[in-house]
Amino acid sequence: MVAARGWGSDQFQCLVNLWNRESGWSVTATNASSGAYGIPQSLPASKLASAGSDWRTSARTQITWGLNYIAGSYGTPCGAWGHSQATGWY
Repeated sequence: MVAARGWGSDQFQCLVNLWNRESGWSVTATNASSGAYGIPQSLPASKLASAGSDWRTSARTQITWGLNYIAGSYGTPCGAWGHSQATGWY
């Protein structure tokens, strides 16, 4: 899915780092204080529904939403990772 966007292995590694920190790649990861949910830690969690009705349990749906969010907000996974490194969130 990363390669399909034209992003290289460097971008994939940034994504791995980012989502390892955020959720450990767990589809049910929930931040107890904010309510952020899933692999990309969507806030609010219901935003994930824009990528599919199976958003609570589908890694593919969550990753699709997360990659769209990253592209729209940071341009690339490394852009998101850099922001996360600087601020502790993305």
